[in-house]
Amino acid sequence: MIKTIISNGKFIDSLVNKDATFILALSNTATADIEGITQAGIPGMIHLTPTLDCEFLMTGEVVSLPNIAETPKGVPTPALITRAINLLKPFSRLEALDLGLRVKPQGDIKIHSFNITPSQSIATGANIDAKALFKKGLDFGKSYECSSDYVILGESVPSGTTTATATALALGYDAKELFSSSFKDVPNSIRQETISKALKLVEGKSDIFDILGLVSDNMLIFVAGFILGVNSRFPLILAGGTQMACALLVANSIAQVEDIDLDSSALALATTKWVAEDKNSDIKALLEMLDFPINAYYSDFDFSLSKHPALKLYDEGEAKEGVGAGGALFYGDLNGLSKEDITKQVESFLG
Repeated sequence: MIKTIISNGKFIDSLVNKDATFILALSNTATADIEGITQAGIPGMIHLTPTLDCEFLMTGEVVSLPNIAETPKGVPTPALITRAINLLKPFSRLEALDLGLRVKPQGDIKIHSFNITPSQSIATGANIDAKALFKKGLDFGKSYECSSDYVILGESVPSGTTTATATALALGYDAKELFSSSFKDVPNSIRQETISKALKLVEGKSDIFDILGLVSDNMLIFVAGFILGVNSRFPLILAGGTQMACALLVANSIAQVEDIDLDSSALALATTKWVAEDKNSDIKALLEMLDFPINAYYSDFDFSLSKHPALKLYDEGEAKEGVGAGGALFYGDLNGLSKEDITKQVESFLG
């Protein structure tokens, strides 16, 4: 069942039983190397998380490590959810965006490469040529040909909620307490220290691209460009939580500065119930900061039908979103997949 966060009309009706292309944006930020800041993967190998997510989603196997990524508490990657949906009701196409990876995914995978290097830690300066990166996203959005009825765009960027928080605050949005985390109990001292260091780097700066180049990450800037480049030429569903909300905020700010007129009539965000009902964040409040109307939804899916202890951790708040899980569940709902079928398919991956 699809539930509404914000709606502007009957956007969903046009997508029922339609085919979608699923695109996964992948990148690394050295912010994730800060000890204790994220649990989105295997300690010491967090940089492999997007690589493994992509391999598993698109091939059903992981090549770059013996096992799929899971947190120290045993929470398996949300790639299982997106993979399950793809097996039950296949996406018409699966594609990946290499937005700066340390290790490239292996296997028969359609990857768009843009000659982007991983970004540095926002604590010392992300060192991104933000204007050039934004233009790459903008140009890709303008030139991308959608061969399906619509596009679902997900992401896998460890520490992305930290960089997203810093980005929104640096751009002047009152968003300090609004972003989610991969943790149930957010490591606020580490996170806040990192964000504070990042914000000090942009004190007195006014150029939006200078600011983004210091405190943001590749995915946020590129996806903002992609959103503005697509500009509702085809329906685009941002599959994610507060990180994708931040990508919209970045697009919002750049559109103002660059005087770009954004048509958001075919643009939406779809996330998970775990994000939408997270008491430690507020995705609706983030979306209400936009100067353009937006559609936003979440799938009323949880693992209440499962007895698997690793999956029950999702319902306890230990993982909330990622690898486009919310958008995949949204797609599953639009195509009549049942909670029972999705749960069984996810469980089958865990033995």
